[in-house]
Amino acid sequence: MTRICRAMLMVTALIVAAPAMVPMMTVSAMQPPPQSEFVPVEDVPPGEQIPAFTMLGTAYGFVWVALLVYVWSIARRLQKVEAELADLESRRK
Repeated sequence: MTRICRAMLMVTALIVAAPAMVPMMTVSAMQPPPQSEFVPVEDVPPGEQIPAFTMLGTAYGFVWVALLVYVWSIARRLQKVEAELADLESRRK
């Protein structure tokens, strides 16, 4: 093996083995104990609150606009195809 291959092999081994060498905190030590029931959030600053109606209305509006643009695009292409067919029919006669 060449030096470069050995060096690449050593770097790869270090990258793979590094997580096992580092002491890690357990997930349970970082998280609070789980709750047994739903608790609504009450202390959210007004600047961080987004009403559900606004989000839902925006989503529905986006979908409707996208749908209308898609239908308009198909109608426009269909008109072009119909015009080309009419042109071909007139040339044929």
